Amino acid sequence: MTEKEKYLQIRKEAMWTGITLVVLILFWIAAGFGLAGTEVKLFGLPIWAVGGTIGVWLFAMVLVKVLTTIIFKDFPLDEAGEEDRP
Repeated sequence: MTEKEKYLQIRKEAMWTGITLVVLILFWIAAGFGLAGTEVKLFGLPIWAVGGTIGVWLFAMVLVKVLTTIIFKDFPLDEAGEEDRP
């Protein structure tokens, strides 16, 4: 992988991580505040409390799995030949 390809991959990963953060924040707003008007309870707690905490946590894990499976690539950051140095 050339230096330019590495740079472009790092930019791609950073961009998608930022997009994922924005999606997660929007989900948190929808799950927490969007469900606040409902009277549904889950485990004795209002659904907005469960959705705004546990739901966001589970959704974040799904998004991280998608990022690490589809977007992220494993590659050495050092230059070729440096791994032979003591």
